[in-house]
Amino acid sequence: MAFVKAMWEELEPGTPLVTGWVMEAICEALEAVERGEVKRLLINVPPGFMKSMLVSVFFPAWLWGPRHAAHKRIISTSYAQDLAIRDNVRCRQLMASEAYQRWWGDQFGFSGDQNAKVRYENTRMGFRQASSTGAALTGHRGDIIIVDDPHSVKSAESEAERHDCLFWFGETLPTRFNNQKEGVMIVIMQRLHQQDVSGFILGEGEDGGGLAGWTHLMIPMEFEPERACFIDVGSWQWEDPRTEDGELAWPARFDRDDVEALKEVFRKAGGEYAVSGQLQQSPVPREGGMFQTRDFNIIDVADLPPHLGLVVRGWDLAATKDGHGAQTAGVKMAWAAGKVIILDCRAGRWGPNEVMTEVKQAAHQDGHAVCQSIPQDPGQAGKAQKAYLAKELFGYDFHFSPESGAKEDRARPLAAQAEAGNLYLLRGPWNDALIQEFTSFPSGKLKDRVDGASRAFAWLINRADSVGTFVPEVI
Repeated sequence: MAFVKAMWEELEPGTPLVTGWVMEAICEALEAVERGEVKRLLINVPPGFMKSMLVSVFFPAWLWGPRHAAHKRIISTSYAQDLAIRDNVRCRQLMASEAYQRWWGDQFGFSGDQNAKVRYENTRMGFRQASSTGAALTGHRGDIIIVDDPHSVKSAESEAERHDCLFWFGETLPTRFNNQKEGVMIVIMQRLHQQDVSGFILGEGEDGGGLAGWTHLMIPMEFEPERACFIDVGSWQWEDPRTEDGELAWPARFDRDDVEALKEVFRKAGGEYAVSGQLQQSPVPREGGMFQTRDFNIIDVADLPPHLGLVVRGWDLAATKDGHGAQTAGVKMAWAAGKVIILDCRAGRWGPNEVMTEVKQAAHQDGHAVCQSIPQDPGQAGKAQKAYLAKELFGYDFHFSPESGAKEDRARPLAAQAEAGNLYLLRGPWNDALIQEFTSFPSGKLKDRVDGASRAFAWLINRADSVGTFVPEVI
């Protein structure tokens, strides 16, 4: 922190330095890295919190000068190489400044034959290399790898691009250390998706797990007591100093008016998920998204209405066996006594033949009075699947129809019932997985249970209209 204060004017002579405990916390985290107490550091902070300046500009210069570690080899990456090059250049400008050279010029010099923007070396055999997400980095090995914003906002919304980024992060970067035991990795970013690099590190989502050995510094723009960050690693102990719900992290830089203006911009661009992810460092809003945890009323068999009336199982079919892809899900739903009741949910990753078996077994267990509502894919393959299932489900009530519109649009009628307090779950071992997926929707990795439930509810609406059953006014 003292180094940043002393050197700030060398890079920002016309901009006063606005300090705060957020800045101090990030500096303390970097000091723990330098002491060797933290070798894997994840920092999640909102945009505008000086993360690139502190981690990608000042920290390397602090290591090479005041910490007498000019031999350190540092690889810096970002979603765009131009951004990594920008910070490379600013760091070199800082180290070439008169003030820096006056104090630490005797520590090292720049190598004349390797002093470019992308890569420069010093006379102590240290170097800085700028790269981008997905780059092979063949031939380059470092002591410290800095990952500064591995995703852009746009790329985080693309499943294919997220997958490529996670593959690079999990398969390429770990092999780029000079010494696997001593190598340091720092990831600093704002949250953009449940399955972004931070989610991969933390083990968020259905598969869970996470990566061992990571220290997580998480600072939301507004304080949430239930998510207060606490760290105790080596000699570094840190706790979010705020106590009041909604208290701002850095009011000297972002006061209440500034934060509300940011929220408005993010909502227009990406809704509550953008606000929750980029400002609060939680890609699932605190109160849930389209569905909220408090919307689910758990009931026992004894609490079911005596007559369930219309009952259907809505399906969302996939052909993903094992792995981490989409699931097949069948959600059994009834509409009785003004309540939408989810009676059962079966979901899993099964191959094509297993999917057919699951649908048939569900029909057998549900009985002839329960309709099996199944999506029909377009084209000849969909027609063939429909013909096969119709044969296999002979004697049972079944219904085929194509899906239309976005998943979010199909889920809104059911979300309206949930918000009105009319959504109930029959207590069962499947409850937790279903609630987790619903409250993560639509930014979460899995959407299959929601899709199956949306189909089931759409069938109930249509069937109720055709037989004159009362339809709640909220629909």
